Amino acid sequence: MRSVLVVARQVIGEAARRRLLLALVLLTLVVIALTVWGVSRIEDLRSGGQPLSDAQKRTIVSQLLILVMFMFSWVLSLAAVFVASPAVSGELESGIALAILARPIARAEYVLGKWVGLVALVVAYGLAAAVVELIAVQAVSGYQPPHPIEFLGFVLGEGVVILTFSLMLSTRLAGMVGGVIAAILFGIAWMGGIVGGVGAAFNNATVTHVGTATKLILPTDGLWRGAVWSLEPSIVIAAQQQVGPAVAANPFFSAEPPPAPYIAWAIAWIAVMLALAIYSFRSREI
Repeated sequence: MRSVLVVARQVIGEAARRRLLLALVLLTLVVIALTVWGVSRIEDLRSGGQPLSDAQKRTIVSQLLILVMFMFSWVLSLAAVFVASPAVSGELESGIALAILARPIARAEYVLGKWVGLVALVVAYGLAAAVVELIAVQAVSGYQPPHPIEFLGFVLGEGVVILTFSLMLSTRLAGMVGGVIAAILFGIAWMGGIVGGVGAAFNNATVTHVGTATKLILPTDGLWRGAVWSLEPSIVIAAQQQVGPAVAANPFFSAEPPPAPYIAWAIAWIAVMLALAIYSFRSREI
């Protein structure tokens, strides 16, 4: 366990030296400032020359927040890809891994340490950025999402899923190759969720099954739908459900959270990918 923590600290220290976290924090602050400015302008909107009702303001703020958090989830996930993809392969190419493994550190401990350090980075950044965003929006508009804790769990889980997958690829592929593969599959999973929604809207079982399969193969989109649900106020859910089955095709709406078996599947998926990463690195000649 001590060796795992040593490697994890090395990962965090390396990220700090490269100023990766500083760059993300500065960009995030810019986004938060723009979001706060945009939300503050909602008070100036008029409908038929009259100020908007509280329900209308709440609806607009909630949808704006979902769009901002959609961008945040992509930034978080792609940042996870970029830091995890070269985590093992980059140190193998530079010879750092050989120096570390020459010490009494097992390969499994090395991979686990990488994973723990990377997860700590992603969770720390994601948690801080999301909480500040939610507090800033609430301070300006008075709006608080109905399930903020669940939102944090879903969006951070999305980041951990793609991070673990990228780390697994890093045990066999060069950083750039693994990063491109992970980023493309992340996008495909999101598109697959939309395809599945279209299938549900038109009652097409085949297309719906394709979307379901993508949510199982890479469970990022399913977790994103949970994040959307946690941000939707009840008034929006009730209004959207009046549309009928067609609302299933909307990637920015979810009337209910992922079922418990799906969440269990996502957790098991992370564990399996981590186990595959350990096995892959153990069986690799270096």
